[in-house]
Amino acid sequence: MEHLINPQVKNIEISGIRKFFNMVAHMDDLISFTIGQPDFPTPEHVKKAGIAAINNNFTSYTHNAGTIELRKSACDFYEKKYGLRYNPESEVIVTTGASEAIDIAFRTILTEGTEVILPGPIYPGYEPIIRMMGAVPVHVDTRENHFRFTLNMIKPFITDKTRCIVLPYPSNPTGVSLTEEELKEIAEFLRGRDIFILADEIYSELTYDQPHTSIAGFIKEKTIVINGVSKSHSMTGWRIGFLFAPENIAQHILKVHQYNVSCANSIAQKAAYEALTAGFDNALVMKKEYMVRREYVFNRLISMGLDIVKPDGAFYFFVKIPDCIPLNSFDFALRLVQETKVAVVPGSSFSNYGEGYFRLSFACSMETLELGLNRIEHYLKRW
Repeated sequence: MEHLINPQVKNIEISGIRKFFNMVAHMDDLISFTIGQPDFPTPEHVKKAGIAAINNNFTSYTHNAGTIELRKSACDFYEKKYGLRYNPESEVIVTTGASEAIDIAFRTILTEGTEVILPGPIYPGYEPIIRMMGAVPVHVDTRENHFRFTLNMIKPFITDKTRCIVLPYPSNPTGVSLTEEELKEIAEFLRGRDIFILADEIYSELTYDQPHTSIAGFIKEKTIVINGVSKSHSMTGWRIGFLFAPENIAQHILKVHQYNVSCANSIAQKAAYEALTAGFDNALVMKKEYMVRREYVFNRLISMGLDIVKPDGAFYFFVKIPDCIPLNSFDFALRLVQETKVAVVPGSSFSNYGEGYFRLSFACSMETLELGLNRIEHYLKRW
């Protein structure tokens, strides 16, 4: 029966991040710098809110868009943190993680043959959805611009088929963010054009050198903002995301969401409400520790002579494989894990423009970072 499977589904692959993680997860004494999730536990007060929801039998369907208390808290969070106002009644949808928010956004705005412009390298979760819609991903090589997806890089790729531009900042895998001025330039250029912006801001609370700026602050009327509590409150498994958009856009996305999952998990919604209210600044504790780790990893990688761009957000380094090593990124990562038991993600997982690099997550303890970097350093010296 396989010949009856949708060709668009048959032609996509499992995420390279997960593929490599699954390949090496069984190894003993493995140091993994692969999966992008905080190594901190979900805050105790948030866990207690989830337990209370179960004990109070809050286990039924909620409004399709999520409980009104959570929607209000999400809108309040965004206004206080980033100066953006959204109507909790009609301009925010609580989703099953940021991943579902991306999915329902693309399924609402894309049609056959339309084009989506994305920076490369980029997180692999966008392209498969775009292709399943019969749309065309158009990657822009940002490597020579220190991974910065600025207006001058976008302009040459605009066509009459362009439907959406993806701005995933802070970036996975590079950790790069765009400045307020760079975002403003993009917004002004797009103002009179029929092009959506999908702003994936899931790492917005983890910025180090400058406060997070959302492009929705300049051009809200055509921007779909994606966020959630996974990275900000160490709640990856709770699967709560948020989609913010003007009502005339959100009302259609809500229909897709409704037929996809009905509503997000009711228990997790209660926990997320606690996270955004009592835990308004929970990310600051993690952020402080990440900044210490970032400095340590940066100095170690520089001392090894590696070519890197210092991340100003998220918790990744995107590292160029030395020219003296005649291996593609997958083979490099495979040899590294086989010979040193240190796992990194091959750069090829993040589009063709990630080839020649590897991603290293510093969302792990200093002890683990030191041991893993020692092994990497010894491995590199063999070449």
